[in-house]
Amino acid sequence: MSTVLRGAAQLLARADVPNPDPDAAALLAHAWGLDAAELARRRLLGDTVPAGVTEVFAQLIDRRRQRVPLQHIVGVAAFRHLELQVGPGVFVPRLETELLVTEVLEELERQNNAHEPLVIDLCSGSGAITLSLATEHPRLSIIGVEREAEALNWSLKNLASVNLGDSTAELISGDATTFADDSPGVRGSADVVVTNPPYVPDEAVPRDAEVREHDPAAALYGGHTGLEIPALIIRQAEKLLRPGGFFIMEHSEEQGPAARELIMSTASLRRPATYPDYTGRDRYTVAHRVTEDDL
Repeated sequence: MSTVLRGAAQLLARADVPNPDPDAAALLAHAWGLDAAELARRRLLGDTVPAGVTEVFAQLIDRRRQRVPLQHIVGVAAFRHLELQVGPGVFVPRLETELLVTEVLEELERQNNAHEPLVIDLCSGSGAITLSLATEHPRLSIIGVEREAEALNWSLKNLASVNLGDSTAELISGDATTFADDSPGVRGSADVVVTNPPYVPDEAVPRDAEVREHDPAAALYGGHTGLEIPALIIRQAEKLLRPGGFFIMEHSEEQGPAARELIMSTASLRRPATYPDYTGRDRYTVAHRVTEDDL
């Protein structure tokens, strides 16, 4: 088995696949119908890969050499404690976005609301943030808003496969740049608005083929500077939040100062602060909606 994995990893490396060894192992496990632990056990025991599995594995490796995302090949992406179904038409959730979930959970604990918290997730994509919050918080209501039909379909599949406990989650079709204007019933009622919006500048085509060729453009590109769409979402978030409510938005490592400036340009979002991801790069900015007395 080790020889098979080494050969596959070498093929992936020659195709400039970023993580050839773990990708090869994940694809062999998928071809064999095993989880990672069982594959590792069989490798340790020196088990031989069955011929039928080898044939399927070779086909999967060939797809990965063509830079089809690993998550599309195996059909799932890990996000916090969830395994989310993903594929063409939906943005593959990233590790750094998990930090937004942690931040929201900590904020809700600080708020210590007497009522059941309401969270709105704008640009909900695969449902990664929405479903993580719904399953990790003891009891909240969350609305995930997604404009793209294919992405929404993936999120609905994921919703059907998770146990929400005492929380409720609604995944709906809607435009994050107009959602508050289109939904007067929820204006001024959200305890938290969270968003991972498209923020790549239109001309900044991603280097990685997996992103460039497979992530949907609607989930990537945020306008000429990358912040035109986020700027519209910030305005909607202000309308959705109750006084004292919390806003959090992911962005690129260069966009923190501009994000804080956009927040300060609103009538009632204040105290912006930018925080880093696991690599130390600026990754998300938070703020609170204040009252006139606090301005």
